[in-house]
Amino acid sequence: MKLKSLAAALMLLAAPVAAQEVKIGIAAEPYPPFTSPDAAGNWVGWEVDIINAVCAAAELQCVITPVAWDGIIPALTAGQIDAIMNSMSITEERLQTIDFSDKYYNTPTVVAAAKGSGLQPTPEGLAGKVIGVQVATIHEAYANKHFAETAAEIKVYQTQDEANQDLAAGRIDATQADSIALDAFIASEAGAACCEIVGAVADDPEVLGLGVGAGLRKGEDELKAKINAGIAKIREDGTYDAITAKYFASSIYGG
Repeated sequence: MKLKSLAAALMLLAAPVAAQEVKIGIAAEPYPPFTSPDAAGNWVGWEVDIINAVCAAAELQCVITPVAWDGIIPALTAGQIDAIMNSMSITEERLQTIDFSDKYYNTPTVVAAAKGSGLQPTPEGLAGKVIGVQVATIHEAYANKHFAETAAEIKVYQTQDEANQDLAAGRIDATQADSIALDAFIASEAGAACCEIVGAVADDPEVLGLGVGAGLRKGEDELKAKINAGIAKIREDGTYDAITAKYFASSIYGG
């Protein structure tokens, strides 16, 4: 009996350890080219590829878990997901509630408007105009801080796609979002027909943050260390650049 018990114990020690399962939260709506469902309903895009690469490098078994964007931080703090990797900027306000990994990209914030509108991405340049932003984003916070006093209205949408559609239809005058996301809209048939990028807004690190990182519950130091190591590894071994080259003409890592 003792020999059998010893053999069983040795077999358990020799068995490979299963990778840690981590639920990665993304918004349950398209945000191309970062995340969007394909025809089969599978999530694809630059950020999905980065998630998979970081998790592989960190030896984590990650499960992409769609959540409504305006409830994604509560879902994290409630334990429904383990991390957020969905173009969430690292800001002082968010750091009061959650923690972040190192950044994995950082791109400018821009404003799009109708072609030939002559609008500028400044409080004076958008005076009297209706500006569309996505709810619970740094762009909503920025517009409320910098444009609310001069704009006719800051109109809030559940998704950036809805704001883009209203811009194309002429129901709003401008929209503010990440440059890559709006570049993708402008490159689309609807965007190319109506609209253009009118410039980048003045930087405000307090609102716009210090780049995009993985959102984590406070105290999850082990998971944070693994994700940071995964980000560092794919940056060092060329995986990050290879993924980026599939989607963008140049690096979006930022300074």
